[in-house]
Amino acid sequence: MIRKLHHSAYRCRDSEQTRRFYEDFLGLPLVQTLELSETKTGRPTRTLHTFYRLDDGSHMAFFETGDLPFEFKEQHDFDLHIALEVAPDVLPAMLAKGRALGIETRGPSNHGMIDSIYFRDPNGYVIELCAKRDGHDAMMDPATNDARARLDRWTRGETG
Repeated sequence: MIRKLHHSAYRCRDSEQTRRFYEDFLGLPLVQTLELSETKTGRPTRTLHTFYRLDDGSHMAFFETGDLPFEFKEQHDFDLHIALEVAPDVLPAMLAKGRALGIETRGPSNHGMIDSIYFRDPNGYVIELCAKRDGHDAMMDPATNDARARLDRWTRGETG
């Protein structure tokens, strides 16, 4: 069945600005760049597809293209955010680094099972760095956390 996430792909405005954020700031190495001159349907295109590797071997990927319309909009955290796990001691250092570089930075936030800080990348996407708190795995265990029962109550219109 499904083993793990290979990559998650997003549009970007500028591949070099995106590289600076993901490689230079976050530390995700650029591992592949594909120049696409034709789509799988045979339509000519001028698109750059880049991949950045996370420590677990999965990737963040981006497409820069000027020949396909796309409206970049500021994302609210509830609309879309990309959460990347880090060690707890990474959060204060990255928070300070983001602020020092003038990157839009928020946090830290205690979510019970994780602590998080947030940045906005050059494309407007919200990037969350999160570190597990003690008890995280138990809180994420559907055998003991009533996740399905809570969803069923929500679906029936019952709250609280």
